[in-house]
Amino acid sequence: MALFKKRQVGKPGEWYYCLVHHKVEEGPECPAKDRFGPYGTPEEATRAMETAQERNLEWQNDPKWNDKTREEEEGTSGTGTGAAG
Repeated sequence: MALFKKRQVGKPGEWYYCLVHHKVEEGPECPAKDRFGPYGTPEEATRAMETAQERNLEWQNDPKWNDKTREEEEGTSGTGTGAAG
């Protein structure tokens, strides 16, 4: 018998979007690795994938997280230069 297999009890009013079953759940029915949430309403949970996409675009365009790569800073093209021998 596993010690850490206790199933999380769902709470009324907390809504999740299951990434495996592609459905909204009240209280966590599926493992945390397979869901987004909690959300305050079923409508918010329904939009979970859209919300994630919007947030990803915001982060990709955020200048604090859009630093130059090391190759850009060094001015290399990424093709590499081997030692001639």
